Amino acid sequence: MNKRLLGVLLSVIALGGLQGAGTQTPPQVGQPAPAFNLPSAEGGLVSLKDYKGKWVVLYFYPKDFTSGCTLEAHNFERDLAKYQNEGAIILGVSADTAQSHRDFCAKEGLNFKLLADPELKAVTEYGSAMEHEGVKMAARNTFLINPAGKIARVYLQVSPAGHSEQVLKDLAVLKKG
Repeated sequence: MNKRLLGVLLSVIALGGLQGAGTQTPPQVGQPAPAFNLPSAEGGLVSLKDYKGKWVVLYFYPKDFTSGCTLEAHNFERDLAKYQNEGAIILGVSADTAQSHRDFCAKEGLNFKLLADPELKAVTEYGSAMEHEGVKMAARNTFLINPAGKIARVYLQVSPAGHSEQVLKDLAVLKKG
């Protein structure tokens, strides 16, 4: 068994304690996107319903200031104007605090919203909770949500390099119908 598969299996086993917090099955294409109401780095609460009528790239990531998460955030930032041209917004979610997100955005020059989910409520609803070295956090999963609020595309255990470009390509295809 390869190391990646073993790691995934161990993460799933470790999630047994999170089952009561919500579903650990990611929503599937065509299903309504689970609602959330989370604090943002800028202050205030952000709800999915705030973006009804828009495409939403909802990406979950493990931790601010780590190499993979920084690379993924930089790639989304690099492509931010392309997402805006497509009428899409980007929302990043992790178990970090809003203050950690403020610091991360300031240090890395990020201009899209990062949402704090330290209790892993939305993370769990999107089937993206995991445990690493005894710490509960978000797995690197992304959900493309259409303007009607339904899941249009699911990306599980993504690689940070090249992910933003793939989401942009898929968004263009989905918008063409």
